[in-house]
Amino acid sequence: MNAPNAIPTHAARNVLFIMCDQLRADALSCYGGGGALRTPNIDRLAAMGARFERAYVSSAVCGPSRTSYYTGRYPGSHRVTWNRVPMPADEWSLGDYLAEAGRDCWLLGKTHFVPDRRGLAARGLSADGAAGERLMEGGFKVLERYDGHFEMDAGSGYRRYLIERGYDRDRPWERDVIGSTGPDGSFATGWLLRNAGLPARVAERDSETAYLTDRAIDFIQDQGEQPWVLHLSYIKPHWPYKAPAPYHDMYSAQDAAAPVRGQAERERPHPVHGAYQRHEESLSFARDEVWRAVRPVYMGLVKQIDDHVGRLLDHLERAGRLRDTLIVFCSDHGDLQGDHWLGEKEYFFEGAVRVPLIVYDPSSAADARRGRAVAETAECVDVVPTILDALGLDVPAHRVEGRSLLPWVRGQAGGPPREFAVGFLDYAYREARLFLDRGVTECNGMMLADGRYKFLYWQGLRPQLFDLREDPGELRDLAEEAWAAPVLRRMGDALCDWAWRRQRRCTETFEQVAARTHAHERMMNIVIGRW
Repeated sequence: MNAPNAIPTHAARNVLFIMCDQLRADALSCYGGGGALRTPNIDRLAAMGARFERAYVSSAVCGPSRTSYYTGRYPGSHRVTWNRVPMPADEWSLGDYLAEAGRDCWLLGKTHFVPDRRGLAARGLSADGAAGERLMEGGFKVLERYDGHFEMDAGSGYRRYLIERGYDRDRPWERDVIGSTGPDGSFATGWLLRNAGLPARVAERDSETAYLTDRAIDFIQDQGEQPWVLHLSYIKPHWPYKAPAPYHDMYSAQDAAAPVRGQAERERPHPVHGAYQRHEESLSFARDEVWRAVRPVYMGLVKQIDDHVGRLLDHLERAGRLRDTLIVFCSDHGDLQGDHWLGEKEYFFEGAVRVPLIVYDPSSAADARRGRAVAETAECVDVVPTILDALGLDVPAHRVEGRSLLPWVRGQAGGPPREFAVGFLDYAYREARLFLDRGVTECNGMMLADGRYKFLYWQGLRPQLFDLREDPGELRDLAEEAWAAPVLRRMGDALCDWAWRRQRRCTETFEQVAARTHAHERMMNIVIGRW
């Protein structure tokens, strides 16, 4: 399938970087999942571009995952290991790299970014001007930031919009966006899972997904022929699981897949897995009545996103922007919803760490590969270098730890295959730490997934090992099998070697290091140790 009026040049002019929140890869029909749920518009995007079958996030937690997407660096490097952990002031993001090229990176929606106010104050750095705005907003120029999941600030554009449309003046999000009217006419809050199947009070045209899509279309239209970069960050299908009509009851419990879980996981779990099973959301999703109530609503929220992605694609096509706009579609992590007796995300199971990643490249160089599934392992850290590469900008390899995906999108040689995907989990902030009686510096976990095996390292505890080929559901932990010892050693050594190769020396380029190697005599007239 050819791109509409594909441009023959290397560089795209515009970028639309779409991120969903808590969207599993197997919720989409183009990824072979979804069951009764069909996603024709996201499928259409996949048919126009390349679909990465094995795409992983570096953390199945919003904050660290998004920071990896925005910086091109792993949590161990950018140091944002949990939600609301401030990003150190010395980190660079996509917006900073674009600013060097004289371009803005516009934000519409969620980032979960928290600035390092203490670090900025200690260094006397000002939040004034364009550079100050980037420091305070993670490199973005804000069109409208909307993180959702809590009542909005008084100055929120979406809050003003809702009030102007006649919704509750005091708490429009809690009362209308995630609020419902119960069968007896009383208020039913969306915070309670038992109310998931009731329709939100907000009309679909005024819901979060519709509103952000409207604003994105307006922004693109307002740019005319000027080049632009827009990060459109939907907050759905993240909890609270509350959908407006008609999406609230499009699907039934019979349409939803049952959780992937086995009795042995409950009876003889790994200590961390067992601790996570004790969390309230896990205890809830272990009950059949809960996942049967929630999963159909989740499907409806995904369907709503697909419908609005279709609106976006239609607008881009009518405006002629498909011929010069790179589109990246992804998610910050998945959603377990009862898989492995767990709620939420976080743990390294596929439902949480494997995400959709679709790249549409308007260049004619990508024509031969359109609609193909890419088997090469991709990671969220690859998005920054992919965008910079598509815009014809240099990728700062001394900082960025990912790599451009354009060679695989275009069917070109892209260097050696990636050996494995890596993930991080810092559960110091979770009740699991208290259950395990661990200190706040003793809660680190890491994942290494090489396509065949998934190795989980847990600080101070035994590892886990799954054979993804023979056991794709990850139901049998092989780490204590005698035959697995060589596999554990090999993957443990690979993880250690990988850790030493991180980009921690970020203030000098590789070329500068090479130029200064054994250069003290030439550069500074210093003679050391000569007889």
